[in-house]
Amino acid sequence: MELAMQRKIGKLKKEDQGRLVLSCPNQPGIVAEVTRFLYEREADIIQIEQHMDEHFFLRVVFQCDQFERRIEEIRQQFAPIAESYEMQWRMVSAARKHRLAIFVSKEGHCLQDLLWRFQTGELEAEISMVISNHADLKPLVEPYGIPYYHVPVTKETREEAARIHMELLEPAKIDTIILARYMQIIPSWMTQRYRHQIINIHHSFLPAFAGAKPYHRAYERGVKMIGATAHYVTEELDQGPIIEQDVKRVDHRYSVEDLKRIGRDIERIVLARAVRWHIQDQVMVDGNRTIVFSGI
Repeated sequence: MELAMQRKIGKLKKEDQGRLVLSCPNQPGIVAEVTRFLYEREADIIQIEQHMDEHFFLRVVFQCDQFERRIEEIRQQFAPIAESYEMQWRMVSAARKHRLAIFVSKEGHCLQDLLWRFQTGELEAEISMVISNHADLKPLVEPYGIPYYHVPVTKETREEAARIHMELLEPAKIDTIILARYMQIIPSWMTQRYRHQIINIHHSFLPAFAGAKPYHRAYERGVKMIGATAHYVTEELDQGPIIEQDVKRVDHRYSVEDLKRIGRDIERIVLARAVRWHIQDQVMVDGNRTIVFSGI
């Protein structure tokens, strides 16, 4: 059954696929109402996932003939249902690609991994620009034909640099910002503007070793595991909702440089997973935690 479904999905046109994600107070009848609504519009449900606690969370992937063309009409028709259940919701076309801006400093491993996944088609998004406070990684980006903007940042010029960033981001209609080892603090007004749309990779298994030089501090503590954490950026440094984490076992024989080397591999994988889940609408924020659906 699962194999047959995967084959069916592979034949579907992206233009005919939609995703509906929602959260609301938990109450009876939500799934029945949503599925009835889709049935009445001759939509086939490809996947449906839900989670319940005090709130109800739902993600539905469906096929609907000419959905991309009809999306505004269908959104308007669903709005009264959403209002009656006090839903926070979004309905999107699977054909629409997120527009990404990647922020980096001098470490290029996460950037290089995302560029490779973009080139191979694994990352179904558009990398619209790369922004850095250093010029070092420009030669890495240039072969991809992606604009690279060097915006120097100091503690004294952080606000001015952020305003320059916004002058680049807004005309490009950027959906999501990826901090791929961008070693600068994002001003709070900017995190509010892109609430739950800025993803950071932190080189430790948060909440352990938040802030600077986590590998050095991990070495000093003699930890037996190191890890990486992808999370949404909030006003509090390294405290935003966690999307994905992974770890690797280490021991007393590992130097700080060994920890960094192993950590770079973990960082690449964790960030790539988080970005993929985010752009496929698999992540829902619940306070300071996330619900991450398996997705297809």
